Amino acid sequence: MYLSILLLPLLGSLSAGFLGRFIGAKGAQITTTSLLFISTGLAWTAFYEVALCNSPVVIDLTSWFEIETLTVNWAFQFDTLTVSMLITVLTVSSLVHLYTISYMAHDPHNQRFFSLLSLFTFSMLVLVTGNNYLILFIGWEYIGIASYLLIGFWFTRAQATKSANQAFVTNRVGDYSLSVAFFGLFWLIGALDYSTVFSTAPLMNDNVLSLIVLLMLGGVAGKSVQIGLHSWLPSSMEGPTPVSSLLHSATLVTAGIYLLLRSSPLLEFASTALTIIVWIGAVTAFIGASMGLLQNDMKRIIAMSTMSQCGYMVMACGLSQYDVALFHLVNHGFFKSMLFLAAGAVIHAMADQQDVRRLGGLRSFLPLTYTAMLVGSFSLMAVPFLTGFYSKDLILELSYGAYSLPGIVVFILGSVAALFTAFYSTRLLTLVFFSTPNAPKVDYENTHESDTFTFIPLIVLSLMSIFFGYIGKDAFVGMGTDFFGSALFTHPNNVYLVEAEFNL
Repeated sequence: MYLSILLLPLLGSLSAGFLGRFIGAKGAQITTTSLLFISTGLAWTAFYEVALCNSPVVIDLTSWFEIETLTVNWAFQFDTLTVSMLITVLTVSSLVHLYTISYMAHDPHNQRFFSLLSLFTFSMLVLVTGNNYLILFIGWEYIGIASYLLIGFWFTRAQATKSANQAFVTNRVGDYSLSVAFFGLFWLIGALDYSTVFSTAPLMNDNVLSLIVLLMLGGVAGKSVQIGLHSWLPSSMEGPTPVSSLLHSATLVTAGIYLLLRSSPLLEFASTALTIIVWIGAVTAFIGASMGLLQNDMKRIIAMSTMSQCGYMVMACGLSQYDVALFHLVNHGFFKSMLFLAAGAVIHAMADQQDVRRLGGLRSFLPLTYTAMLVGSFSLMAVPFLTGFYSKDLILELSYGAYSLPGIVVFILGSVAALFTAFYSTRLLTLVFFSTPNAPKVDYENTHESDTFTFIPLIVLSLMSIFFGYIGKDAFVGMGTDFFGSALFTHPNNVYLVEAEFNL
């Protein structure tokens, strides 16, 4: 069952890619989407078995290569961290595939698009299930390739090609830094499998370990759009909307956060690196939110919120609150995917108009899309009792509860970023759905809600954006929970949850 979770998306990708001429566009859509939904069902079953029943699984297939002391196996592990990522990646991806059937219905290259979308998902699954850093790196590079191909999918448009090149080249910088970090780990420890690296981390020199973690942070900055390597994010909006939804919620931008979460035993013994990670995350959250204030393209406003929320996750990792960072990652995946899909429905209905200043008055024309956008925006703002509230608010409380100068400054930056987020989210809703109609009259005469393939993903993601935070909060971030077992490690000196819960 566990290997099927990985292989089914790959099978769908190969079927649509190599047999596209024989099965046609409809066959490619049905094959890839149905295989993704089967894989999603298996992932939720794995979540029940591994996380709720506390029975981690490791599958060691065969040896890959042996060079002196370095032995690397094709091995995949499924612990609570892995299956939590799997349910996010596959749930969002399967719904995006379903949405794409309607959104890309008139594109002549459906087979290629669905093949690449499934390849994107498969690459992310390899990244999160690998048992060592080399398998993680394979998935890491494949999502880079898949994102390049998807952002530049409409390659006859010069701007799309430029954007794909920019994303690819910017990520090369981070990937180079990450590969040097892996060389450093091999030089320091002589192994790259997680169990060996993490068990020897407490014995390593703090300064050397901090240097390796900071090199990893370079890779994180490239993939998870931290300040300095964030320039590719706005231009990535040139790709089709389903690509933006998948890229910003469950695959590319979460890869760097997953790397930090998986490397938590290294981070906990690299105190200098932790301090820098906190500052990088806080500045990214603030800058991303401030950039969101000034955007007029609907997709770019939502993209800037992705940068801001990734800053919150990195900030939580720097504060050693890895469970809260993962909880926010999962929550963010649901409401951010829905925001992009709702934005896509608006763009589709209004003759591909993306400038919020040239829209308006759509609330009565697109009631379901408006409701979905409202729920997603409220969850992004962390309105109490919606999904985003239970993780985003806790990150701010924990930063204040650290009772240190970095903690207080980070709390202020994070709070201002939250204020900015509320402002630009409200601005987006107002200009698109409430203000005076500014689009041509013919667009309003022809506008209509999309079909069932658009409705279902929006409704499911709306429900997740309302209820998942409440349902999962006690397991993921509850006081004294042992939900993650040994998947995440926090040093006893860095536990601030008691202060955040009872002292503030």
